[in-house]
Amino acid sequence: MKLPAAFITKYQQLLGDEADAFFAAFDEPVEKGFRINPNKAVTPAMQAKMTDPIAYSKIGYYGKVNGNALEHLAGAVYSQEPSAMTVGEVARPALNERVLDLCAAPGGKTTHLLSYLQQTGLLVTNEINPKRVTALGDNVERYGARNAVITNESPAHLAKAFPGFFDRILVDAPCSGEGMFRKDPDAMQYWSTDYPAECATRQREILTETVKMLRPGGHLIYSTCTFAPEEDEQMMAWLLETYPEFELEPIEKVAGMVDAKPEWADGNPELKKAARLFPHLMRGEGHFIAKLVYRGTTKPKNLRTVRDELKPDQRKLWEQAQKQLQLPNFNDLALQVHGDQLYGVPELMPMTRKLKVFRSGIHLGTFKKKRFEPSYALALASDDLDLPKLAITHDQWATYVHGETFDLDVAVATNGFMVLTCDDLPVGFGKAVGRTVKNFFPKGLRFLATDDKTVL
Repeated sequence: MKLPAAFITKYQQLLGDEADAFFAAFDEPVEKGFRINPNKAVTPAMQAKMTDPIAYSKIGYYGKVNGNALEHLAGAVYSQEPSAMTVGEVARPALNERVLDLCAAPGGKTTHLLSYLQQTGLLVTNEINPKRVTALGDNVERYGARNAVITNESPAHLAKAFPGFFDRILVDAPCSGEGMFRKDPDAMQYWSTDYPAECATRQREILTETVKMLRPGGHLIYSTCTFAPEEDEQMMAWLLETYPEFELEPIEKVAGMVDAKPEWADGNPELKKAARLFPHLMRGEGHFIAKLVYRGTTKPKNLRTVRDELKPDQRKLWEQAQKQLQLPNFNDLALQVHGDQLYGVPELMPMTRKLKVFRSGIHLGTFKKKRFEPSYALALASDDLDLPKLAITHDQWATYVHGETFDLDVAVATNGFMVLTCDDLPVGFGKAVGRTVKNFFPKGLRFLATDDKTVL
């Protein structure tokens, strides 16, 4: 790979004797990886792929998965670069925490956080770029989340809405992307000697707003996919100097990870607690990660949380659907209607009428004339719900994702909406009438599932 000359000069000076091995790593094959969703079933195809585990993640494996495979579409696996998985592991939230993923698209780290929250607490996942937030929404939906709210906002606007609110905030900061050169050589076109400093200015602005949203005792996880000291050690040195209420917590270094380098910043030995991931030392593209605890005494404001907003006729239709589908009461969700669409908003979510909310919780379904039609998202989130389910074959699944009606060998005992499952994974709703299953797979997602496209 032809690296920028100024990049080579910079890292020859920084890495010294290590530089040649570092540069040689850019000519090695890109490492691929995937995570399994611990809240979903493991299929035989997944089991066959889970042969090369990643040492620092109990749910991560080296290897490549197909984006059109059953397991990916059902949210059971997520393709993610291996070194990026360290961020979700370091950021690992406890059950019932209030968590913010501030720079979230396309959703790799968000889905990792969801794996550990296990439908508890609240995850606000934000993407400022409106062109990228759709992909984030798709990945959250596939993962079957009932505890996530997706926003499309600036850090400054979020800080006004969530003062002192979050237990844990992940800032996977926009950066110069030096760790992506091997994976995406086009990233080199944007690089210049001044680019890391430009990114660092933006990162300081983001962190200034982030601090306002942490509760006392809360954790901030900061990460980048660049090697630039300006955006890594020097950024943490700036944060510790500007906000002495923060303390760095040590990150365990495994599988080739190394201490961050205080000599690349202000010499503060505390910086060694952060972690560096270099491609010549481990199987991955590269990352920087720091974990900090906030010892400040800011008093969080009392924020009014969301409440049910159903009209009487909507409440009646919803209760009929609950009875028919054996739906729980969802006591941890507030039921809200946008147009004719019903959403379940996590009860911990404050009122956010002044924020741009892309998706306010889980989409439960649509109010039609005198009936309620359950959503694709509800089906994907039904792993731990005792809804009526109907197991289908792989051939029937291929027919289903193509948008076609299909027949069963034996008629169902009771007609109505059912969650279709394949290899124990919920794949969507169908409406069974005798031996016929009417198709409710979303029109915008339909495709021709040939064998070469859907093998995991």
